[in-house]
This record gives sequence, structure tokens and C-alpha cells, in this order.
Amino acid sequence: MGNDLCANFNPYIMVNLKTLGVGFKKPDKERNYCTYDENRVNILAKNANKTLPKIVEYLKNANDENAILEALFVIDKIADDNIQKTGSAAGLSSIYPYLSKFNDTDSPDVQVILSGIYRKILVPDAFGPLCKMLYKQIHNPNSKYFDPTEETGGAILEYLRAYGAVNAYGKF
Repeated sequence: MGNDLCANFNPYIMVNLKTLGVGFKKPDKERNYCTYDENRVNILAKNANKTLPKIVEYLKNANDENAILEALFVIDKIADDNIQKTGSAAGLSSIYPYLSKFNDTDSPDVQVILSGIYRKILVPDAFGPLCKMLYKQIHNPNSKYFDPTEETGGAILEYLRAYGAVNAYGKF
């Protein structure tokens, strides 16, 4: 497993995915959001074609929450970039089976980042897990510094808008 988790973008830039999560900070009483290594995230997101398969492979066996969160943040940033370039992040829907591994998490941080990704890729299979996450967050709140129901509820509303509005009102 030597360089299979390294993403080489040119002779001067190589990012070892094993470093994901290093420098990561969770929300606290001073800051209600996570912070990441912005340089690493930007390099990985900018080189999505080379990065995404390696991140998906990394996530298959990942168990460090900080590293998982940073990897998911890279995917979220790739989705944002796709939306900016093409108007859609639907091309990322093929990675849903690898993301779904984390659907049953109790971590509000992971739930929020997954909700943000699902809101962008709009995979129909993610709607049920989003509802389950919202239910968990309402009935067993476990976040001191932010309200994860905002992001998850927003993702659910986006699904209803994207899928329900077409059924209710037809295509314009």
C-alpha cells in the first residue's frame, strides 16, 4: 500500500491521503464549524479526476473521524466546483455507495458534511438516510456548538424541491 494513497499532480506537488485529518479542528465554543488544511483540500479538489478515485478508495477502510471529515470536505468542494462549472454535481452520484457507509453515524459533523454532499448530488437513495439523520438529530441531539438539523433539513427540502416540484407542477 505504498504510493497507492498518494496523489501526484506534478513533480512538485504530492499529497499523501494518509495525512488527511492532520491539522483538522472540530467545532468548539469559539467556532461552530470545522477547520481543515485549506491548501491540501484545494489541491485535492482542483485535481478531482486524479483525486476522487483515491479518496473513494481511502474512505472504504477509513476509521479516523477527522480524516473522514476532511476527505468528505474534499468531495463537497469537488461538488461545488462541478456546480460552478456545469450547473450540476450529478456526476458524483456514482460515489454514493461509498459515502453511504457513513449514513448511520452518530457524529453530527459527519452528518452535516454528508447532508451537504447529498444536497448537491441529489441521489434518490440518499433521501431516506437524510430523514433518518434528521430524526436522530431531533430525538438525540449531540452537538454542543451547532445545530446539524439546519443542514440536514435543508438537504431534505432540496430533495423535495428537486423531485416533488416536478411531480406537482410539471416541467417548465
